[in-house]
Amino acid sequence: MLTELLRERAREAWEKDLDHPFVVELYEGRLPLEKFKYYLLQDYNYLVYMVKVLSVLAAKAPSLELSRLALELAYGTVTGEMRNYESLLKSLGLTLEEAVKTRPNPTNVAYMNFLLSTALSEDFYAGLASVLPCFWSYQEIAERHKHRLEGNRVEIYKRWASVYLSEEYASLVRSLRRALDASGQSVERLLPFFELGIKYEYMFWSASYAMEEWPI
Repeated sequence: MLTELLRERAREAWEKDLDHPFVVELYEGRLPLEKFKYYLLQDYNYLVYMVKVLSVLAAKAPSLELSRLALELAYGTVTGEMRNYESLLKSLGLTLEEAVKTRPNPTNVAYMNFLLSTALSEDFYAGLASVLPCFWSYQEIAERHKHRLEGNRVEIYKRWASVYLSEEYASLVRSLRRALDASGQSVERLLPFFELGIKYEYMFWSASYAMEEWPI
């Protein structure tokens, strides 16, 4: 399948992303809470942009079915995922207002700009290839490291991880993969977008792990 071939061709970056110290420490319960708070505030801003990207893809979709897929994902992000983040923020003593006012770090800005510019300047399938690593890698990270949750005593980390271990989330990823697998596109055409997507995922973890700040 096309998505399997894309992942295989981007294997080096993919494997590094799945074993990033941020996620390993999170699943083990060793990640400093301040780094997780930083990640949540940055990721909330990223999700706002993801809704815009998915809305553009819905408008560019070559069929009603694919347009519905993008719109349902955008709606799910606005409702379910945003509600989950608001709940997590509250559990950590943070507010939605703080998340809205958080300045996206340099890596976050670059990643968001890559996704939005791809959605605007390329076709639906290139845009889908650029966002797929985000959704798919979270599922594979959860599957790879779920055994680490057994010794994890940080309830909020286990609660966060449980979302990506759910059948609902697995079904979402399958839908996105099926859409790309049935596209008739070539690996060569979509690989640059897919590979850059997974590299930005790795960089997003790194920025959160380092609590990246603007140098000026």
